Amino acid sequence: MPAAAPEAASEPNASAPIAANELPVADIVSVAVTGEANSYTFAVTISSADTGCEQYADWWEVVDVQTGELLYRRILVHSHVDEQPFTRSGGPVAVAPEQQVVIRGHMGGIQSRYGGQVLQGSVETGFSPAEDSLPGLETVEPLPEGCTF
Repeated sequence: MPAAAPEAASEPNASAPIAANELPVADIVSVAVTGEANSYTFAVTISSADTGCEQYADWWEVVDVQTGELLYRRILVHSHVDEQPFTRSGGPVAVAPEQQVVIRGHMGGIQSRYGGQVLQGSVETGFSPAEDSLPGLETVEPLPEGCTF
């Protein structure tokens, strides 16, 4: 007998990250970097309040601290309701070893927004939680083209 298709969850689990204003967020939990200068691969672990396509982490990005420029964005094409936290890799990311960057996640769907924990640092010094004072880049491409499940 074929397995039944999984049903989309209607509410986030109790441990899902929620901002002080009670909106769902995508927290960057950790970052591992491999490669060489100007061609790094970032493996980013995210904890998000995914419930299905109506609410899910739809990208993580690397932003230059000095300029606010988007250096790299990893589009996530589906929700991760049953896989929390989850890790996705992306690159190559063109940064110098000492270049200060912020890695942050974004929630897509009904309440599209930034707002979760971000990590700031460099490949050389490592990354730690920080305030996200950078501008929103929600209209800068690449952007998601939809959610598959």
